[in-house]
Amino acid sequence: MPAAEGVLLRSVTMWLLLQSLLLLASCLCSAAAFPKGCYPSEEEGLKTFRCSHARLTEVPRDIPNDTNKLFLDSNRIPFLPRDAFRDLPLLLELDLSHNAIASVESGAFRGLAEHLHSLDLSSNRLVSVSKDAFNNLKAKVNFSNNPWLCDCRLQELIRTVDLVAGSSGGIVCHSSTQEEHVGKAFLQVIADTDFCNVYKKTTDIAMLVTMFGWFAMVISYLVYYVRQNQEDARRHLEYLKSLPSKQRRSEESSTISTVV
Repeated sequence: MPAAEGVLLRSVTMWLLLQSLLLLASCLCSAAAFPKGCYPSEEEGLKTFRCSHARLTEVPRDIPNDTNKLFLDSNRIPFLPRDAFRDLPLLLELDLSHNAIASVESGAFRGLAEHLHSLDLSSNRLVSVSKDAFNNLKAKVNFSNNPWLCDCRLQELIRTVDLVAGSSGGIVCHSSTQEEHVGKAFLQVIADTDFCNVYKKTTDIAMLVTMFGWFAMVISYLVYYVRQNQEDARRHLEYLKSLPSKQRRSEESSTISTVV
């Protein structure tokens, strides 16, 4: 009986050891599939994937598709391509702060419109971004601490998104179509200046100048054409006067018909 118990005990021990090895191998395989410095966790009941300070130069492709919170902050990501997050339908929070993002393609956030409620793009290298990149996005967005160009494009972008409370003061004109706005908060500037209206007026003036130029050219050509014909007719009449009277009358009739 003791021998049988010993065999059973050894069998149970071996089985538990095997299960532990299989679990460890599974964890190692899962970890190996993630970029170095990235790991999954659970925070406040939400599935989280952290890649902070992981020296990433692009958005990772092997992010679990049930991720609710994604941290890609403090990396070296230079731009966001189309469909960068299309496989993350349950994503609620996305932190892309402190990267080198200078470009956001249209459709970069496709698939996140319904669920995403927080998007942090602060402390990047954004100068000018099309509003189309944020179409239908309901998330609160943080655009602070970027080297923005203050113009009509930025004005349209700010009107498209819902800014994080208190972050608007960090959207400062690093450059501007009007030099006096440099260094000022963008929302303070557009309280007195409508960049898009200024752009429209400039475009209208340019169109008027172009139309006036063409009109002047047409008038000049018509005046030249009339004067040239008058000069030719005068010369021809002078020539006719020098001819014998009979031939002159015939030529004058022909000339008058031509001029008329």
